[in-house]
Amino acid sequence: MTRRVLRSGVSAVRSTARSVRSKERADMSRRRRAVKREILPDPKFGDVVITRFMNALMYDGKKSVAEGIVYGALDVLKKRGGNQADPVRMFHEALDNVKPAVEVRSRRVGGATYQVPVEVRADRRQALAIRWIIDASRKRGEHTMEERLSNELLDAVHNRGSAVKKREDTHRMAEANKAFSHYRW
Repeated sequence: MTRRVLRSGVSAVRSTARSVRSKERADMSRRRRAVKREILPDPKFGDVVITRFMNALMYDGKKSVAEGIVYGALDVLKKRGGNQADPVRMFHEALDNVKPAVEVRSRRVGGATYQVPVEVRADRRQALAIRWIIDASRKRGEHTMEERLSNELLDAVHNRGSAVKKREDTHRMAEANKAFSHYRW
């Protein structure tokens, strides 16, 4: 333990960093896994994935704004796809085209950090696809978010656009680091 005097003249006792970290780790362990919240399906289409998408798109708890954007974008998809086009099916197809199968995770082995390719769990695949589509939509140049989102979803259906590029880049990184796959955990 080291003793040091603070500017105010009060002394403070500080133990070594290692013992503090190990103590914190012991206190931070959980006894059981966090319970997943049940998400209700959206009112218009009755789809849980669309609700997840709205929740990810929402800022400052303004769900009605997020609903308006998503429903507006799905209406645009319906108009663009023709009369028999199902916007929910197109939405799911776009998500499936963006979902990554593998990703790289950093693993430290003997002082070196390796990018280890690992398979992505189903729930994380969906979460990443949603996040990537929303991020790509926000970076687009169209005027309204409704237009940006509908165009990004349409691009994703046709396997193009920034979100699909992000998935391909992730797969490329995993392929390039295939040699380190034996470090998986």
